[in-house]
Amino acid sequence: MEMLFIYLLVGVIAGSTAGLLGIGGGLVVVPALVLIFTAINLPQEVLTHMAVGTSLATIVLTSLSSVWTHNLKGGVNWRLFWIMTPGILAGSWLGGITADLLPGAWLQLLIGAFALVMAVRMWVSSAGASSLQHEKDSLPSSFILAMAGGGIGWLAAIFGIGGGALTVPFFSHFRVKMQTAVGTSAALGLPIAISGALSFAVQGWNNTELPKWSSGYIYWPAFLGIVLTSILFARLGANVAHRVSAKILKQCFAVLLCLVGARFIWQNLDLLRAF
Repeated sequence: MEMLFIYLLVGVIAGSTAGLLGIGGGLVVVPALVLIFTAINLPQEVLTHMAVGTSLATIVLTSLSSVWTHNLKGGVNWRLFWIMTPGILAGSWLGGITADLLPGAWLQLLIGAFALVMAVRMWVSSAGASSLQHEKDSLPSSFILAMAGGGIGWLAAIFGIGGGALTVPFFSHFRVKMQTAVGTSAALGLPIAISGALSFAVQGWNNTELPKWSSGYIYWPAFLGIVLTSILFARLGANVAHRVSAKILKQCFAVLLCLVGARFIWQNLDLLRAF
């Protein structure tokens, strides 16, 4: 019962964050599950991969809830979604394969470094954020968008996120309105999560270190507890996102990324010293 409450709480935070920032909740779920899986003594060899795989699985349902609300408010650019989705699907599957080749500690370090870089990028860009920015004549060609989708899907699957940490800054760079960037990012989190979660399930299927109630690197008790609350709170976060200024959204996003990145790097400093 205690573990169920913890998973439900993680779902509340992850869902709210997913709807508010369009990040799929992975930047909350992954570090939370790493801590939880460590506390319940899951094998070190697989716990980080299980955190990432389970996070991607939860994002499937969280994204559906979040994107529904963003779409009702006109916050999803479906043209961008369909152009980038093929690359997203291929890149996410490859990301699962890549992550399986990395030791858990190195995977945590990469996630931490990535989060810090994106935090700085987002905070700096917030100085010029404006909800009055327009999409037209700012976006690159369809070919560039498709290739970017592949790269975003690959990295997002490795880090167990919905891709918002990449797609939101990417869209912002091309002056897409922040609310539209968040909404479209939430939509793109769905193909990332589906392809990435399936890849993690396949890569970990025959691993003998996995606990019961696992399908590859997806741990179903954590999945069920998180999605029960994350689906509801993703809609709440999405509603709030359309009432907050673009600058505040970016700065909140940056703070969250900074906290996550610092946590992962701090707990793996010994690995860096040894290297």
